[in-house]
Amino acid sequence: MKRHTSSDPEERTLDRRAFLRLSGLLGLGAAAAAVSPVAAEAVKFDRGSFKVSQEKWTIGTRVSITAVDESRDRAQEAIGRAFDEISSLSGLFNRFQDSTAVGVLNREGILRDAPPEVSLVVAAALDYHRLTGGLFDITVKPVIDLFRSRYDAGKRLPPPDREFARALSLVGGADVRLEAGSIRLGRPGAGITLDGIAKGFIVDRASGTMTAAGVHNHLINAGGDIRTSGARGSGEAWTVAVQDPAGRSEHVSTVRIGDGALATSGSYQVFFDREKMFHHIIDPRTGYSPFMTMGASVKAATAMEADALSTALFVMGPEKAAGFAGRLTSCECLIINRAGRVFKSPGWRDAAI
Repeated sequence: MKRHTSSDPEERTLDRRAFLRLSGLLGLGAAAAAVSPVAAEAVKFDRGSFKVSQEKWTIGTRVSITAVDESRDRAQEAIGRAFDEISSLSGLFNRFQDSTAVGVLNREGILRDAPPEVSLVVAAALDYHRLTGGLFDITVKPVIDLFRSRYDAGKRLPPPDREFARALSLVGGADVRLEAGSIRLGRPGAGITLDGIAKGFIVDRASGTMTAAGVHNHLINAGGDIRTSGARGSGEAWTVAVQDPAGRSEHVSTVRIGDGALATSGSYQVFFDREKMFHHIIDPRTGYSPFMTMGASVKAATAMEADALSTALFVMGPEKAAGFAGRLTSCECLIINRAGRVFKSPGWRDAAI
């Protein structure tokens, strides 16, 4: 996908999500992922390997990929294949274009012969909807669209009661149906957004592409959705620093990840008012954005799981979210509330850098 400047206000601000910084790639401590040229940068890592890095603007955010491998050419080729996979998949999930699979579903209310990737992601989204008691809900699109349309028009928020009630009445993830290769929305006028899960899925697929190309040691950062594989060199795990979204400190935690993922949802990412009370994360029960949480980071086995659960735990609230994650075997979480207090699930382990 070519580098572009999006005219959509939500796409323009999606890179705010990347407050997760990579660290330890060359033993230099925490270092921000800076905007790099499209051409890959390759440096000698040690006697037996190269570190190859490349960054592009795609899927509405900056995506950086780092590979450590004995062969510089193999690493470069694997990164190229990963970006090709990202570009290919992004054409399925873009909800801002009527011609995409998700665009057709939202326009028609049904998507016949749905691409298997879209069916897989929607099925996973419905699983997380059930797991979280409905707090992860892909049908909040009408509410987000209402807020965004008023923001774009310079109108005050919140919207009038009648408009808001209409949009909220269309929210209901339990009504989405997958049947015989088709996806059907349960309510006329309803729509879905896969922004809270599809990016993680795409990152996982890109990681799988690199592994299939023979490059096991790599890290992919798509605007804060991070997938790691193998090691960064000399058998050392990748290190990721979770920064304070309010900028009160350099970072609130660092974690080491071998084969796994970490994603963050935050109120600072896409917002529709100066006070950041109305933003892209919606509580499907109320239609409003949760107020008590400022950032939710989830460490999990896959980026798709971390992506979806970070959104749900943001909605859940700090104390409940930490307890909920503690009961799951597949993830750990770190939650930051409005006052800057940090809540961690019992298994979250900070790492020194």
